[in-house]
Amino acid sequence: MARAVCPGSFDPITRGHLDVIGRAARQFDEVLVAVGRNAGKRGLFDIDERVAMVAEACADWPTVRVEAFDGLLAEFCAARDASCVVKGVRSAADYDYELPMARMNARLTGVETLFLPAAPEWSFVSSSLVREVAALGGDVTPYLTPAVAAALADRLADRHGDRDTPGGG
Repeated sequence: MARAVCPGSFDPITRGHLDVIGRAARQFDEVLVAVGRNAGKRGLFDIDERVAMVAEACADWPTVRVEAFDGLLAEFCAARDASCVVKGVRSAADYDYELPMARMNARLTGVETLFLPAAPEWSFVSSSLVREVAALGGDVTPYLTPAVAAALADRLADRHGDRDTPGGG
């Protein structure tokens, strides 16, 4: 069985992430979406919230599973008999950032990395940009599923002490 891992923080998961996960699901028998814990970063959503959002967003794909992970991605892949890491890249800068990690993962456990270019309509979308635009009252609903957009709007309203965040999130 060809199994791939799509890793990320997914804080929150965007339609760009979903495009990559869906494309990977068409190429592999099974895709594990590995939602990373990053002790060095304070996310907007905790790990359990992110896993739940990703699982809901991927529910229509029966061959996609979602798990939290921490530690080395290469070890996560080896423990789950995953032969490939799938990473979406939006630009040459993403590729330059990801390439050394891909080479290290290959050296550590032999896992290969497949880079998928972002679809043009999502090539500028990142979780951090979505969070920033939403926090400033911009409409980010085109970049998120309705459930994720609602969760983001609720979280930002909680942080700002009101329930009427402009722009849907």
